[in-house]
Amino acid sequence: MTVRLQWPRTLASRLSLIFLIGLILAQGLSFGAQYYERYQSAKGTMLGNLETDVSTSMAILDRLPAEERAAWLPRLERRNYGYLLNEGQPGMAVTSVDASVAIASITSAIGNAYPVVFTEIPGGPTKHFQGHLRLSDGSPVTIDIRPAMVPLSPWLPVVLLGQLALLIACTWLAVRIALRPLSRLASAVETLDPNAHPIHLDEQGPREVAYAARAFNAMQARIAAYLKERMQLLAAISHDLQTPITRMKLRAEFMDESAEKDKLCNDLGEIEHLVREGVAYARSVHGATEESRRIDLDAFLDSLVFDYQDMNKNVLLSGKSRVVINTRPQALRRVLVNLTDNALKFAGAAHLEIEPQDASLSVKVMDRGPGIADDELARVIEPFYRVENSRNRNTGGTGLGLAIAQQLALALGGSLTLSNREGGGLCAELKLPLNS
Repeated sequence: MTVRLQWPRTLASRLSLIFLIGLILAQGLSFGAQYYERYQSAKGTMLGNLETDVSTSMAILDRLPAEERAAWLPRLERRNYGYLLNEGQPGMAVTSVDASVAIASITSAIGNAYPVVFTEIPGGPTKHFQGHLRLSDGSPVTIDIRPAMVPLSPWLPVVLLGQLALLIACTWLAVRIALRPLSRLASAVETLDPNAHPIHLDEQGPREVAYAARAFNAMQARIAAYLKERMQLLAAISHDLQTPITRMKLRAEFMDESAEKDKLCNDLGEIEHLVREGVAYARSVHGATEESRRIDLDAFLDSLVFDYQDMNKNVLLSGKSRVVINTRPQALRRVLVNLTDNALKFAGAAHLEIEPQDASLSVKVMDRGPGIADDELARVIEPFYRVENSRNRNTGGTGLGLAIAQQLALALGGSLTLSNREGGGLCAELKLPLNS
């Protein structure tokens, strides 16, 4: 079973991994070079000291009386080698390269005065060889050599760990500085809403960051200008159409009573209604321009429901929010009126329900009408989309009521979702943020 390494998914983790691997490799190469140079320097120093120390030690032992030599051995002992007053251990011919270098140094130092024979002692965990010789009185002396590198200083691991911590900290700081503008840009793009006030990115900082911020701000301005121009065009056309429609209705009034006159008046009425809805939709796109005010939501909804009940409409309200919110009253009223009218049109009755939540407030407009197919729930809030193919205004409508409600909900900083109810009917849920 092969294990495939997964490349990190986030840019921050990828940059951090690349920086850390590169810096750790560079640090490792630097440490390796320094360690090798230290090894060569220590090796040269050790060999130089070995020649002088061995020749001096052998001269001391040769001049001391035989009974005093044992007392001097601890004084002459070094970390890597010492002296034995015996024949030593049996061994074999020396094959180690490092041992050959030390043997050559010792031989050049004392070989003429004290002929020495070297053997390698097998079986130990470390290299071990001995030099066998005799003093001038014939007494045997063995030079017991255990070559070893000078141990690392105890503070070196602490320094290395400190360097690694510094590398990690510098990498984290570099990645954070590099990605912070990108995160701000991604957040601004995610929250980009032509219906709300645009988020102007700070254009300060490095050249690339400032260029990206300027490009994003210019894009926001172009999108806003394009939408404004499009909505102004729609509003202008819809507004200008009302004049000829009014003239045609006046002319139709002077016609003789007939079935054709009734059909013409109905058609003109539908056209006039469609034009008014077009103007309302164009205005709803810029619903954020209305000034916000603090309102008592319970009193606001009571007033709305009482207005419907005064017109003998079957509209009920349940639940209490007991909150005062900061919102745009006209836009909120238009959303709820559109949703309630939609429920009355298809079900003949509407039920409004308030449900406070943690950071938001839910206002549901429910009915027991035919509902909407699940695959069309997301499409019915699109402009001019109608579930029915009928052109009758009382059944098919213009296809703008829910679209206007959706646009105004976004302008209020909330959201509008549609869902089918258990047992039949539709639930339109408006979620509003709880502002202090």
